[in-house]
Amino acid sequence: MIRKLKGGKYRLYSRKKDEKTGKRRNLGTFDTREAAEKHEKEVQYFKRH
Repeated sequence: MIRKLKGGKYRLYSRKKDEKTGKRRNLGTFDTREAAEKHEKEVQYFKRH
């Protein structure tokens, strides 16, 4: 899940909410949406291999 921040950067959040906090985990902040999408694909690949 990618959200645009006020500063113009993009942050990647986990798809599921954390059980303890009820919030989504921050998986990194990126300058461009393309970079955030690339990292999201890498995360999904890593989870399956």
